[in-house]
Amino acid sequence: MVSQLEVLTRQFDEMEDEYLRERKADLEQVVERVLRRLKGLAPPVPLAAPRAVRAEGEVLVLVAHELSPADMLQFKKSVFAGFVTDLGGKTSHTAIVARSMDIPAVVGARVASDLVRQDDLLIIDGDAGVILIDPSPIIREEYAYKQRQAELERGRLARLKHTPALTLDGERIELLANIEQPDDTPAALDAGAVGVGLFRSEFLFMGREGKLPDEEEQYQAYRRAVEGMHGMPVTIRTIDVGADKPLDDRRESTHLNPALGLRAIRWSLSEPAMFLTQLRALLRAAAHGQVHVLIPMLAHASEIRQTLELLAQARAQLDARGQVHGVVQVGAMIEVPAAALTVNMFLRHFDFLSVGTNDLTQYTLAIDRADESVAHLYDPLHPAVLQLLAATIAAGRAQGKPVTVCGEMAGDPAMTRLLLGLGLRSFSMHPAQILPVKQEILRADAGKLAPWAQAVIESDEPAALLTEP
Repeated sequence: MVSQLEVLTRQFDEMEDEYLRERKADLEQVVERVLRRLKGLAPPVPLAAPRAVRAEGEVLVLVAHELSPADMLQFKKSVFAGFVTDLGGKTSHTAIVARSMDIPAVVGARVASDLVRQDDLLIIDGDAGVILIDPSPIIREEYAYKQRQAELERGRLARLKHTPALTLDGERIELLANIEQPDDTPAALDAGAVGVGLFRSEFLFMGREGKLPDEEEQYQAYRRAVEGMHGMPVTIRTIDVGADKPLDDRRESTHLNPALGLRAIRWSLSEPAMFLTQLRALLRAAAHGQVHVLIPMLAHASEIRQTLELLAQARAQLDARGQVHGVVQVGAMIEVPAAALTVNMFLRHFDFLSVGTNDLTQYTLAIDRADESVAHLYDPLHPAVLQLLAATIAAGRAQGKPVTVCGEMAGDPAMTRLLLGLGLRSFSMHPAQILPVKQEILRADAGKLAPWAQAVIESDEPAALLTEP
C-alpha cells in the first residue's frame, strides 16, 4: 500500500491544477487511517473527509463533510481548535456536544468542504453560524476585538462562581452540569455546578466498532464521575443512541427515519442483556455516592413497566452475587409529546423528571433537528412546545417531584426568565453556560415573572413577548 501511495502522490505532484495538487494531502490522510486500522490502532484525529486549514495564529481548523458525536470524543485530544461541517443542524447532537466542550463550530454549511482550500485563513463565528474565508484585515481586527471582549466578560462572570443561585425574591435555583465523560467533572465544579444533571452515558459506547464496554468498564467510569463530584448528585442517562447518535461511524441508512425508529430506551429494551449490564454498573456505582438514573424517550406504560422490571432484575442479580450496590433515584426524560401529555402517569412511577427540550421540540414540530434543510422551522418557542413544557413543570410541582430542564433551553440566558416564570427551579446545561444563566437568575424576581410567563405561552407569537419585562 505504501508503494502504491508513492505512485499516486507522484501523479498528484505532476497535475497542473493547483487545487488538485493540494488534494494529495487528503489522499495521504486516508492512507494513514487505513494503515493504522490494519495495525489495530485508533485513528489519530477524528476525520470524516476533512481538510485541515490554517486559521489565525497558525491554529488549525477541521473542515469536513460530516462529523459524528463519536468523533467529538477525540476532538479535545486533536490539534484542531474548531470545525466546520457541510451537514448537520445547530441542534444536532454533534453541535450540542461541540458547545458543551466550548469548541467553535459551524454545522450545516452545505458546501464548505468544497469551497475551503488548504491554507485558507478562516474565522469561525459559532454564535452567528458564520464562517469567513480569507477575511480582510479590518474584519480580522473586529473579531480579535470580540475575542478580547468575550475574555473580559468571562473574567467578570467568574466572580459569580461562589455566589448562591438565588432570585431577588429568595427562590433557590439548582444549577447542574451536562457532561459526556467522567473527566468532565472538574469543569462542572469549576463552573460552580451543584451536581450533574445529565451524564450522557452513550459516549462510553460510541466509536467502538461494536465492542461495547463491559460491566466493569462502565462501573469504573460511573464511579469516577460520582467520586469526581465529591458527594454531589450525578444523574446518569442510560444509553441513548440512534438517529444522529449512531454507535459507530456508520449511519443507520437501513431505517427510513431513524429519529422515529429503534433508539434510546427502545433500543435498550430490545437488547436486555446489554441493558442489564448497564443497570448493574449503575447500581454498583451508587455505592460510592448519589446516583440518579435517567431513562430517555419513554412514551408507553409498557416501556415504563419493562424498564423498572429490568432494574429490579439487575438489583437481584447483584444480590445473588453478593455484590455491593447502592440505592438510586429513577427518573424519566420527557421528550416525546405523548409523555408530556400523560405526565401524571410518569409521576406515579418515577422520582423525578427531566425535560429534553431539544427532542421535545423536534417531535412536537415534526422536524429532524439534524437536517439543515428544515433547521429554520426548529422553534423551542413555538406555543405547542411551551405549553407542553409548562404543563410538565406544573404537574411536577403539584406532586412535589423535581423537574429539571436539561435541553438547550436551560443553557440559553435569553430563556432563563421565561423558565423561572413557568416555575422551573432546576436547570442543567453545559458548564460554559452556568455563569451566564446564574447572572440572569440573580437579576430576576421569580414571583413577578409568573404572570408574564403565562401570557407568553398563551400568545400566538411568544418570541415577540420574550424581551418585554
